[in-house]
Amino acid sequence: MPKSGRDGRLRTKVKTAKGRKISSTRWLERQLNDPYVAQAQKEGYRSRAAYKLIEINDKYKLLKPGQCVVDLGCAPGGWTQVAVKRTKSDRNSGAYVIGIDIQDVDMLAGAEILKMDFMDDAAPEEICNLAGRAPDLVLSDMAAAVTGHKKTDHLRTIALAEAAAYFAIENLAPDGAFCAKVFQGGTEADLLSELKKNFTRVIHVKPKASRKESSELYVIALGFKPSA
Repeated sequence: MPKSGRDGRLRTKVKTAKGRKISSTRWLERQLNDPYVAQAQKEGYRSRAAYKLIEINDKYKLLKPGQCVVDLGCAPGGWTQVAVKRTKSDRNSGAYVIGIDIQDVDMLAGAEILKMDFMDDAAPEEICNLAGRAPDLVLSDMAAAVTGHKKTDHLRTIALAEAAAYFAIENLAPDGAFCAKVFQGGTEADLLSELKKNFTRVIHVKPKASRKESSELYVIALGFKPSA
């Protein structure tokens, strides 16, 4: 039976079915009552995460028409969709969006999807060969598979963010930008230090679309300075 929440919206209560874990029931209930999930379905985005990038981009103007953008860990494709729309991605116009993920990702008009583990040693070269030029923006919404142990999950996700940052530092065009997911946990000092050495501005942000209970943050680095 739907119930009214504090904000006046009707909330859907999900009964725990036989054989279904309580955690699964809570996840389903959260999905059904999440306004960003409903908005994503209405507007045709593949995931609610699209609104995190939209909010970040509205404030920091990361995406511009004509850019080459690389989206690391792109499944299911929400961020890639936003990148395609905001860059007006089209090979003929010079704009180009590349997504890479170890999972299957449905094809998306305006983007090239590479099925590959980004942590594979050959991945950076494959991405650069597809791009054909230095990317203007590297995005990473990658997160390690959750183990339930907060410290372990944090460390594994930071390792992915660091790998994404090194890829950006080695390949970005001058004045390029980088945006990646991290988790609060106090071990990202090395990552921040490296970014501050190579970019003119580094910021942390937690978009409104991030769930309140989540410890995720996004680190944004602007104004890439290639080493001589």
